[in-house]
Amino acid sequence: MNEPSIFTKIINGEIPCHKVYEDEKTLAFMTIQPVREGHTLVIPKLQVEQYIDLPDEDYEALWKTVKKVAARIREVTGKKRVGVVIKGLDVPHTHVHLIPFNEDEPLKADGAQAMANDDELAAIAEKLRF
Repeated sequence: MNEPSIFTKIINGEIPCHKVYEDEKTLAFMTIQPVREGHTLVIPKLQVEQYIDLPDEDYEALWKTVKKVAARIREVTGKKRVGVVIKGLDVPHTHVHLIPFNEDEPLKADGAQAMANDDELAAIAEKLRF
């Protein structure tokens, strides 16, 4: 991969995002096309297209962040579950979708989603940030 992905550009500060969490190896931020409020992306800072190709240290860091952010999403949104989806199709950079839901709500990360309102994303990011 020679071209920096849109996520690498976000990591480098070239493109803004509504950040929820960041550490040395990972970044979590609000997706601009959420399935529902609280839908967050977690990415490794290392640009690798498929998660199975991450070095072990980055893979482990990714899943520790997924767990930490998912717990925060559940706490803040009041949803009973946080689904994990790895599609790996739309951006050539590993990314994990965290989608809060209750048992009576479908967990869907496919299909065209409407672009979110920037103010709404900022508000939920502020609630989730830690």
